[in-house]
Amino acid sequence: MALPAQKQMKYWGIAAVVIAVVLWALGDVLLPFVLGAAIAYLIDPIADRLEAMGLSRTAATAVITVFAMLLFVVILLVVVPTLIYQMLDLAKVLPEAFKNLRDFVQQQAPSLFDEGSRAQQTIVSIAQTLQSKAIGVLEGVVGSAVSLVNVLILFVIVPVVAVYLLLDWDRMVARIDELLPRDHAPTIRELAARIDKVLASFIRGMGTVCLILGTYYAVALMLVGLNFGLAVGFIAGLVTFIPYLGALIGGALAIGLALFQFWGDWWSIGMVAGVFAIGQVIEGNLLTPKLVGNSVGLHPVWLLLALSVFGALFGFVGMLIAVPVAAALGVIARFLVEQYLDSRLYQGKAFHDAD
Repeated sequence: MALPAQKQMKYWGIAAVVIAVVLWALGDVLLPFVLGAAIAYLIDPIADRLEAMGLSRTAATAVITVFAMLLFVVILLVVVPTLIYQMLDLAKVLPEAFKNLRDFVQQQAPSLFDEGSRAQQTIVSIAQTLQSKAIGVLEGVVGSAVSLVNVLILFVIVPVVAVYLLLDWDRMVARIDELLPRDHAPTIRELAARIDKVLASFIRGMGTVCLILGTYYAVALMLVGLNFGLAVGFIAGLVTFIPYLGALIGGALAIGLALFQFWGDWWSIGMVAGVFAIGQVIEGNLLTPKLVGNSVGLHPVWLLLALSVFGALFGFVGMLIAVPVAAALGVIARFLVEQYLDSRLYQGKAFHDAD
């Protein structure tokens, strides 16, 4: 005899609360394991393809691990040092660039900077707010995520967790399927398949788009001659998963730096702007339609809300799980809408006549 719906909701609600409490209490401890699970999920299709080619799961995992280690070493030796130097130099140059911008605006519109004016008070207030927020973020980063011990733990534990989970991924999925409530197993499988499709399209697809665009921006800006091309390309690629935000942030940063570096050389400044214009054309007409598709189902506003809420509640771990949770909630919401549209509550007399 199946449990009444009221009791089922009670048990699932208790389970959700327990999970939320665990995430809140053990967020920093769970970080390497969440990262490892995310990596294993991302590269599981590669392991499946290698298995289809005749390799065992163990051999496929070994091949992926060796290739990942070689790629990591190359990136660590070639890209990371340059990126770190550029990011540090960029942090030193930005205050001077903003000072020059302020001086330029003050020359063009001196009334904005009259002592005691409303515009001056607003600018000072914004500057103080940004400074306090920046100090708080910096203290949090220095105090947690970037500490040497945590970085070493991430570099050691994350790859190990990812390898073990990748090795046992199919068995874990099969075991979870065996534990599903029998009455609801078909529905849960259907919802899980939809969620997996959304995540595969968004995370794997958008991850590839971010990597391609970030590489393109970095290489193109360095070829143009922008001093911080690699850092700007990295930043632009990192936030490309939110539509238009990557181009907006990266383009504004790159053009601002180009104005600071190439002032008077309008051809070079135009080339920097052209790099981002071409990038947007490539993303909108080629990369996103081919790699992500049009039916991902994650609206940018919904994604930003999920990142903000889960980041505030559970820290960096919350931001990592925000996308899967947002995808799952979106799929469940669409499923409930389908059920509602097919119910007597919506159809009313038409539903009764059909019976």
